[in-house]
Amino acid sequence: MWYELSKEFIYNVVGLEGKLADATHFFIYDTIKIWFLLLTIIFAVSFLRTWVNTEYVRAHLQGKSALYGHVGASLFGIITPFCSCSAIPLFLGFIQARIPIGVTFSYLISAPMNNEIAIAMLFGIFGWQITSIYIAFGLTVAILGGWLIGRLGMEKEVLMDVKPIEGELEATLVKLSFKDRAKEAWNYTLDIFKKIYIYVMIGVGAGAWIHGYIPTDFIATYTGEGNPFAVIVAVLMGIPMYSNAAGVMPLVEVLTSKGMLLGTALSFMMAVTALSLPEALILKKIISLKLIGIFFAIVGSGIIAIGYLFNIIL
Repeated sequence: MWYELSKEFIYNVVGLEGKLADATHFFIYDTIKIWFLLLTIIFAVSFLRTWVNTEYVRAHLQGKSALYGHVGASLFGIITPFCSCSAIPLFLGFIQARIPIGVTFSYLISAPMNNEIAIAMLFGIFGWQITSIYIAFGLTVAILGGWLIGRLGMEKEVLMDVKPIEGELEATLVKLSFKDRAKEAWNYTLDIFKKIYIYVMIGVGAGAWIHGYIPTDFIATYTGEGNPFAVIVAVLMGIPMYSNAAGVMPLVEVLTSKGMLLGTALSFMMAVTALSLPEALILKKIISLKLIGIFFAIVGSGIIAIGYLFNIIL
């Protein structure tokens, strides 16, 4: 509904046209959407933390194999229809709940790349075989990427001060009213939102400009079939962009029709959805540049490998 309302406002009420209208609509729609997700998810997680002792969650994960947490987080990403920026609020919620950092990254990688919208559109355009291979490869990148980050011990690279809110650590001892719990959670939510909302605007603004002004032909020219480095180029070109699966899938269909190999096109789609400049700008307030660089390097390398494997298989 908000998508159509914002579109009606930009194109008909304001009267913008062409690339400027596309970029402006993208900026308004995605900024409001991500702000709403941030407020809603952070509040929900913060409120639930007053009822649940997150030490039990951590103890549960620590009692299982490392693979258990990474696989679970990656599979959970399939059922959350988020783009790379929209997945950050829940990623932040996992950090607040002190879920192991590697597991939170498995979710952050999987959610935009493997969500049900991407799967449904892939199935509709390319069929079940290609869709199945894509899901298997996508989950592999999410599981291994999160596992590698976890093995590197990156907890100290989290910049947000994650403090236990009242009632969390001793939920069975402290008796708070429903109103007090909601107030505590809301204050905590606003505090975090004030620290990162401007980064959302900057990030989405960069993505909106790319969305509106980078032509399809420019991408296809440098990632054609005759270029042995096409997959690498496609991934490097995709990382600065920003879109969700629904937005980039039509572009993938166009690129393959112009001669781009399917593996190259899908690696481009993975880079656009799982990694983006706007995502990095938002994450900059949550984690260090060092961890952002490691995250992008690991996931980017995995996507490149998958692109070449796709081209070999298909």
